[in-house]
Amino acid sequence: MAVPKRRTSKTKKRMRRTHLKKSMPTLMTCPNCGKALKPHRVCTECGQYKNKDVLNIKSEEE
Repeated sequence: MAVPKRRTSKTKKRMRRTHLKKSMPTLMTCPNCGKALKPHRVCTECGQYKNKDVLNIKSEEE
C-alpha cells in the first residue's frame, strides 16, 4: 500500500483544489412573469413554458 513520504503542504493542497469551487447556477427570467428559473423548466409561478400554458395554476386573485 502506498504511503506518502512527506506531508502535503498547504500550498500544494490548495493548488490541487483550485478547480473545486462552487459556481452559480445558470438562471433565466420567465418572459411572462419575470421570475428567475433554471432553463428548460416550467415556471412555477405562472405555469408557462415557451409561452404556452402547461400547468393550470390558479392565481390568488380568483
